[in-house]
Parts: sequence; C-alpha cells; structure tokens
Amino acid sequence: MSWDCGLKYMFSVSPALQPGSMCILHDKEDLSRLEMVQRLAKDGCRFLQNHSKGSERTSEPRSDEAVRVCLRERGQDVLVLQRISSEQPTLSASARGGGRVEAKNGRYMVVSGTPEKILEHLLNDLTLDDDQGTTPSIESDTLLDDFLLTYPVFMSTSDLCQALLGHYCTKRYRGKEDRKEALERKRKVLHLVSEWMALCKDFLREDEHVKLFMKTLYRYVLDDLYEHPFLEKDGRELQKLYQLHRRHVADEYSPQRKGKALFHQLSVKENGLQSRGTQRENKEVLCHVYITMDSFLSMRAHAGTVAQQLLQAVAERMEVPLGKLVLVAVTYNGGRLLLQPQDRVFSDSLRPVGRLHVCRKDLGEVLNPFTDNSELQQRTARMLSLNTWDVAVALTNFDWTIFDSIHEQELVYFTFSRHSSSSYTVAFELLLQRCNEVQLWVMTEVLLCPTLCKRVQLIKKFIKIAAHCKAQRNLNCFFAIIMGLNTAAVSRLGQTWEKIPGKFKKLFSELETITDPSLNHKAYRDSFKKMKAPKIPFPPLLLKDITFIHEGNKTFHDNLVNFEKLHMIADTVRLIRQCQRDLMGNGITQKSSPEVRAYIDYLHIIDNQQTLFELSHRLEPRA
Repeated sequence: MSWDCGLKYMFSVSPALQPGSMCILHDKEDLSRLEMVQRLAKDGCRFLQNHSKGSERTSEPRSDEAVRVCLRERGQDVLVLQRISSEQPTLSASARGGGRVEAKNGRYMVVSGTPEKILEHLLNDLTLDDDQGTTPSIESDTLLDDFLLTYPVFMSTSDLCQALLGHYCTKRYRGKEDRKEALERKRKVLHLVSEWMALCKDFLREDEHVKLFMKTLYRYVLDDLYEHPFLEKDGRELQKLYQLHRRHVADEYSPQRKGKALFHQLSVKENGLQSRGTQRENKEVLCHVYITMDSFLSMRAHAGTVAQQLLQAVAERMEVPLGKLVLVAVTYNGGRLLLQPQDRVFSDSLRPVGRLHVCRKDLGEVLNPFTDNSELQQRTARMLSLNTWDVAVALTNFDWTIFDSIHEQELVYFTFSRHSSSSYTVAFELLLQRCNEVQLWVMTEVLLCPTLCKRVQLIKKFIKIAAHCKAQRNLNCFFAIIMGLNTAAVSRLGQTWEKIPGKFKKLFSELETITDPSLNHKAYRDSFKKMKAPKIPFPPLLLKDITFIHEGNKTFHDNLVNFEKLHMIADTVRLIRQCQRDLMGNGITQKSSPEVRAYIDYLHIIDNQQTLFELSHRLEPRA
C-alpha cells in the first residue's frame, strides 16, 4: 500500500509488512497527522525521519491545491484526494485504509476513486460529538450530499445497500477502544442511511432492494441494542423513517443469546405506507388529447385516469355533447385502438398508451374547431376578457405544482439516461413540456385571432403577462411567452407590430434582453440570481449546464469514478432545492381565479409548425 502526496510527499509500506519492520516517511510535519500512520504505529511499525533536503525547492510556497494523496491497493489506484483549505481545525475520527486524511491547516476532498473507497472515505469523514449527535463539517456535509445525489451514476441502489450493510456489520473488535470505534462506525452508517432516506425517499419508496435493506438493517440495530445502548435513538429514527414496527416473539430474556436483543419480526405498517398502485395513481401528468390532426388540448390528469374522464373534460372544453365522442389511441406502430370508457390511459411507466385522438363516434372525422369564424371571435374575446395578473398567477401555480415535485436526482437520471424507460424523470420532463406548450399556446392564440385590432390587444396582453410572470419569479413561463412572441410566424406580422404602442415595445425590448443568450445567458443568470427564493428557473438552461458538464468531462478516469465531475453536477442540480423553498419553507403559490384557472388548465394548442406558418401568411400575406 502506498500514499503518493504530489511530488513532494511519499511513504511506502510493503503489503507483507510485519510488526517491527521499518518504513521511510518524508515530510513528517504533514504526514505525521495521517491517521494511517497512527494505525501503522499501533501495529509496531517504526518511522525514520529523512533529514536530507535533496533537490527539494523549499523557497517556493507549497500550494494546497497542488497537494494530492493517492491510495493504492495491489498496485492499483483506488482513491485520490486533494487538500482543501480549512480555517478551523476539525476533529479526527478513526480511519482505515482510504479513510479521512487531515492536515494541520486543511482537509482532503475526493477527486476520484472506486465506489467502495469513496463510500468508505465518506463514512470515515463523518464526525460525532459527545452527546451522540452528528456534527459534520461543511466539506463532509457537501461530500455526503454529492454522493447521495450522484451515486446512481456509478453504482446501483442494490450495490449501495449491500455496501452499507457490510460497513455496519464489520467486526473489528480488539479491545475496549475498538468496541467504541465499532459503535461510532455503526452510528455513522445509520446517519448516512437517515440522510439518504430523507433526500431520496420518493425515489426509494417502491424499491424492493431498499425495503429488504431497511428491514435487515433495523433487525441488526435491534440485535445490537444490548451491547450498544446508544443505538436506541438511532433505531427509533430508523423506525420512523421507514415506518417499521416490531413484534416480539418472546418476552423472557435468554442468557444463551450472549447479551443480544430479543429476536424481532419486522413488517411494514399496512396503514403507514401507500400501496404501489395508489402512489402511481396519485401522480400527475400532462396529457395531450388531439382534437384535430395538428392541434391538441393540454390538460393535467392523474396517472390513473380512464378514457371516460378525458372525454368528459374535452367535451366540456369544446362544448360538444359527450355522447358523440370516442377516444382513440394511435399506437406507435400506426395501429388504432378504440379505448373503452373504463380503459386506463397511461401505462405503468406513466406514458400514454399511444397518441390520443378525440373523434366522432363514426370514426370518420376528427373535430375541427377552426372552420367557423364566429368560434374564433369567441375564443379571442374570452382571452381578452381575462385579467393579465390572474393569468400569470394561474400559469405560475400550474408550473409550481410541477416544479415543486421535481427531485434533484431527476436531472442526474435524465442526463445519464440510466433509467430512460422508468418514471424517475417524469416531473422534470413535464416542466420541459410545459415550457414548450406555453410557447405554442402564445403562437396559437395570436395566429388564430382574425382581426388586426384584437391581435394588437392580444400581443399587448401577452407582454403584460410575461412581465407579471417575471414579477412572480416564474422564469419558465416568462421565457416561453417571450420566445412565443419572437418566433418567426408571429414576429413577421409587421402590420400588427406597427400598431403596438411605444411603451409596450419598450417593455418588450427590456424583457427580451433577459432572454439574450450572449455571454452564456449572462443577463438571465444575473437577473435570476437577484431573485429571492422560491422561484422557478428556466429548465432548458439548467439542462444545458448539466449536459455541458457531462459532455465535457469523463465519468471515469483509469477505472476510477471522476468525483470532481460528479461534484460539479451535484452543485448544479442543487439549484432546484435552493429554488423550491425560502428560509421559512414557503412555496410560491397564490390564490387564483377559478375562471382563469379553468382556462389555463386546458390550453388549446397547435403543434404543427407548417399549420402555424399557413395561419400567419393568411393573416398577413407576403408582399
């Protein structure tokens, strides 16, 4: 085993080193504080200080950033650490091979390593105080958060469960001191599990590996209570986290048990956990129901929605008798499936069974709401009658419901595509989808407005709605509306834009500046940074940042996990957590008008670009 501390520090220990052997240690001031050295000293190793200066350039100051420590096993690198500055000294916990390394004026962060060694270093880096509470430093707390957010990149949940059980159950007793260290190690594992469940419980609730792991770990904790009474508090926390309870098989104490706790049978509380089916049905998705070949009605629906419910919503929105409509799913191979009233619309992966179309009962034609000019006039009049602030509130409430349900790990799964067919990224995909829908909705409303004067009023209305969305800290809809007005099909309407009053043109120009992509969207980033939380970011830009990190850095270096890359990714996705709540834990929702909410929850959208351009040229033909 050898530690390589940059170019200036090195000591080596032969794998066959026996007690009483000697090894050489350079730069005693730094490496004497390595806990590995302390462990070797306990085993009878003697250390000789090298007094020769050699060709070392002592006149140059040593840079903390340049000092790296490399742990090798069997001739292979397994963990690389880098020293970081730390103003306050931290307590030292026991460390095994690859454990926490601490210097006089700094700590060490993970650069790369094998999954097992990164986890081992993480556990060793946690510190416990005297009153049985954990007091992690900022660095170790960040390392823990980075690991829990990004572990799916380099290890499965099942592997992590097995590794944690292995660390909890490892037997290293060699006396009273080691017994204390064993208790400390167990409590560190329980603390990590507690943090893991608190951070990722929504993803892990239905995982069978996690269910078995939690039951097994809880059983181990109960068995250790006699020998380690201090685990009782951690056991209660574990029970509370996963809602486990125990049933005693016997009440009498058996001395043959060697002091261990009574055997307990564990089970999940039947009333405490929702069934998998109920959880899935309660999830919300955005559903597209096509009412023409190139336009759809966007509506929010539960995963357990049946065809009858969708048909009823469409009939009410389009003012068509329900008895005349049927719902048809066009499958991905081109087939047509007639859905019965009680047929489920979504599969287990929360994807629709096909492209949903509402047709008349004879299946001979789809609805066509664009043929009657009086209907278009009525549509425009309804939109113009809505209060702009109320529309912005309804849009923000809709977006907030989706954004508040997003977990940071969704971006990790989305970027690395490890679970592309699962429901892990549904909420984030919904927010991206909503951004596109609002942009298309703005285009649809403007291009379906047949008269010039009302079209001018409509554009003025959308400019005010965009400003209100910005004031309500909803940058998702803000960007979508500005981009919708800037699309070629709308911006080419010269006669319409000429009629826009100067103050609205000035306001639009100011809002448009925030969407300027130059200097890596500097205007947006500066404006968003000044906004207080809670706030809704522009999701495509967030995805761009994390994709840039992913594509520009390798995930593995020489078969070691590039944890520097994962730290950057974790730092980026943490923005979601920071935006979702203020210091008081408040959200962003406001009371909205029922009439406006009914309109915004069922947007009628044309998603065919060719159709949109045809409408644009019909309004203002090319000269």
